[in-house]
Amino acid sequence: MALPACAQTPANPSAPGTPAATLAAATTATEPAAPPRSALDAPLFYQLLIGELELRGGEVGYAYQVILDAARRTRDEALFRRSVEIALQARAGEQALAAARAWREVAPASVEAARFEIQLLLALNRGGEIAQPLRTLLEQASDADRAGMIGVLPRLFQRQTDPSLIATTIEPVLAPYAERGDTRTAVRVALARLWRSAGQRDRALALLRDAARDDPLAPAPLLLAVEMMGESRDADALLADAMRSPQVEPEVRAAYARALTSAQRYPDAIAQLEQVTQTRPELPGPWLTLGALRLELRDTAGAEQALQRHVELVQRSDAADSPPASGDADDDASPGARGSLTQAWLLLAQAAEQRGDLDAAERWLARIDDPGQALQVQTRRATLLARRGDVDAARALVRAVPERNTQDARAKLLAETQVLREVERWDDAYRVLDTVGERFADDTDLLYEQAMLAEKMDRLDDMERLLRRVMAIKPDHHHAHNALGYSLADRRLRLDEARALIVRALELAPGDPFITDSLGWLEYRVGNLDASVRLLREAYATRPDTEIAAHLGEVLWVKGERDEARRIWRDAQRRDAGNSVLRETLARLRVDL
Repeated sequence: MALPACAQTPANPSAPGTPAATLAAATTATEPAAPPRSALDAPLFYQLLIGELELRGGEVGYAYQVILDAARRTRDEALFRRSVEIALQARAGEQALAAARAWREVAPASVEAARFEIQLLLALNRGGEIAQPLRTLLEQASDADRAGMIGVLPRLFQRQTDPSLIATTIEPVLAPYAERGDTRTAVRVALARLWRSAGQRDRALALLRDAARDDPLAPAPLLLAVEMMGESRDADALLADAMRSPQVEPEVRAAYARALTSAQRYPDAIAQLEQVTQTRPELPGPWLTLGALRLELRDTAGAEQALQRHVELVQRSDAADSPPASGDADDDASPGARGSLTQAWLLLAQAAEQRGDLDAAERWLARIDDPGQALQVQTRRATLLARRGDVDAARALVRAVPERNTQDARAKLLAETQVLREVERWDDAYRVLDTVGERFADDTDLLYEQAMLAEKMDRLDDMERLLRRVMAIKPDHHHAHNALGYSLADRRLRLDEARALIVRALELAPGDPFITDSLGWLEYRVGNLDASVRLLREAYATRPDTEIAAHLGEVLWVKGERDEARRIWRDAQRRDAGNSVLRETLARLRVDL
């Protein structure tokens, strides 16, 4: 009788002559052969045969006991492995762990047994018992592999419920490698990650600083510092020091740029990406991000230069990998390349629109043939139509995009609202969102958008009602707190309440430049000019937005620092001359630049 379950034992089959190997050979041979010298005697053969038959008959518990007993008697690692597998098949984690531990008692140096025990302890959320098998695994690892093994340890423990216990357990296991040149940095970074997960950020930062001091350009400490930027100014300072070196790896600098972008520190992100594109000009990705950020800061010429470079690199790379058969490189681009090109063309269309060349914008949009971006492309086309004065055709274009699901319907509502906002049709945009009814009654994005439209229409009661509803549905919605606080401060209404709202928004989104701008504007409204200038400078340095520039310039103007005010306003006007807040500020203060 064939025993396929035994014959299919995975991973590292036992050497010829062991009971498991001999049993597998005996049950799969098709022709007589001279029996190999083996420890498999008749009683053991029948014991294994009974175990496998019981397993096939559904008696998993009995099969497990039979095979584990045979493994203990013969000290055969293949049989221990088989008993672990049988327990796992029955989803009996404790029994699988018992078998793995019995295996390690017989073969203390077995890497496979240690791995099984570690995996089972983690699955059973018993990470505090992992020290001994982990010690075995590290001792048996080659010098070339050990640092990498230590580096991945924190990921193994992500789902453990007691991170402090994990850190306390692992620290002594790693102690023998903490001062070795080939593992020192890996140990410090791994422990820093574990203590950070345990909530001990100061301890994590101390380890991080030690690692960076030992090897200032090592990627692992710097990447962890990037992750901790929002948690500690020390991590930010460590990165700022490291990034002064031109030898920092481009991948690390690009990760830092992404974190800066997430923090809305666009000028700092641009500076890092410019270094990446100088060091590795052949990489297309950084050019795309650089173009998007320059466009956000209304550096249209710089954005177009970066985006066109990205398009050139992607098309060149794709042509080299697979020469086009159709004669059109764009049609034959890989899916990843097409997605990248689509983003670039959308941004190039936006750049052309910024400088008023609507025909060029349409030409860029015409290059996009991506069904997944149909709504985004049609929204940009609709915006061009609206700016040319044909608002009805623009709205019809958005409405004609097919709806595959509820999310598509929601996206179309936002897209139509965006088109109407572009041409300052506030009433029409408000009515679009007023028709959503119960379908999207608790959608905080739609409610917030409608509140901002109510503010534009000076319907302050409606604005506050909508924002309060957003905060009731999502108490951590920092934009809603900030919007209501700023609107009250700007109108000099309920200033104490305005301050509480803005401070709460900053607690929810520390360092957000627009919220910092709101707080600075509030200080201006209550007469604290020095505090106002300090906050507005901080916001403007982080995000040189035109409206922040208008606020900072006004406070400087009132303080008598008029030359600096004019300089800031001129810079903002050069980037965004049509901004309504800047125009209103200059008109109200009767300033001619």
